[in-house]
Amino acid sequence: MTKKELNQNAKYDQELTNTFEDQFNFVNKPINRFKISHNSKALEILNKSERLSELKEEISSIENCNLKDNSSDIVLGEGNINSSIMFIGETPGVEEEKSGKVFQGEVGALLKKMLAAINIKIENVYLSYSINFRPPDDRKPVAQEIKRYSIFLKKHISIINPKIIVLMGSTAMEALVGLNSKITHERGKWKEIILNKKTYPIMITFNPSYLIRFPENKKFSWEDLKKIRQKIKDLNIKIK
Repeated sequence: MTKKELNQNAKYDQELTNTFEDQFNFVNKPINRFKISHNSKALEILNKSERLSELKEEISSIENCNLKDNSSDIVLGEGNINSSIMFIGETPGVEEEKSGKVFQGEVGALLKKMLAAINIKIENVYLSYSINFRPPDDRKPVAQEIKRYSIFLKKHISIINPKIIVLMGSTAMEALVGLNSKITHERGKWKEIILNKKTYPIMITFNPSYLIRFPENKKFSWEDLKKIRQKIKDLNIKIK
């Protein structure tokens, strides 16, 4: 009778395999390694959403603020949080305060037309304000208020982390750039600001609500929009 030859390594191989985690499975299907990048994108969006919620809570918790005390709702921001371009207005109005949404009514309709003129859909950008509460009687915020809320604005920008920032109106200009000169002297010029060691290009232009009151200045806003469109092209930015 012939003695059957045993594989002396078989028992050892089985024991080694058994030491692997239970989740370690052998499959015939190829591994989709692109899931890693998708997961990273999802985590980035989740992280931004969480940080925006924290910022909203921080602003809502502000004390001894005439703006907050006389407003019924905070208006933080709206749109594509991963957009490469961020538009910052001055303050919410009556319709924005009631709805909790940015750029409503006639102002929002005009802004939508302005963006469409340079082939941008309004839902593909991120929109916010330099101050997140409607001032009493829609008055212009005073310098002290602008300075106080500029801290939150800079945090807001760092969270969204756009490639281009558009400041619409003198309050937005003062809050971020620190200029309190006439916006007619500053609009249409590219400027830069550094936040958290990152440089952001900034364009200053008129606020849509101002253009509704003074439509003769729309021609200047159109010149600013063309410069924004050119900057998007120069930086090879995709707005979608």
